[in-house]
Amino acid sequence: MEKPNLNYINDLSGNDEEFKATMIGVLKKELPEEIKDYDDYMKNNDFFQASQSVHKLKHKISILGLEKSYYIAEEFENNLKSNSTALQEEFENFLSLMMNFVNDL
Repeated sequence: MEKPNLNYINDLSGNDEEFKATMIGVLKKELPEEIKDYDDYMKNNDFFQASQSVHKLKHKISILGLEKSYYIAEEFENNLKSNSTALQEEFENFLSLMMNFVNDL
């Protein structure tokens, strides 16, 4: 399984440590909020809104360098739009991985 990393943030920030810290701060703030929104929509079987949350989370997935997981998220987003939860377990597994990584930053 892929592991989250800061390669994209490091490349984007260059030697600007303040910018890097800001990006990490945004991740630490927004990721738990977006995951909570996703969880709430899934608990209510609101698959359309859950798909919108997955769409937003794809940006975080990309920022954390999870290229393969991005494609799973994209397919899961489409599944939700069709009222299917196929790939939910895989998606939620890498959400947990991302949260653990971000919490350790």
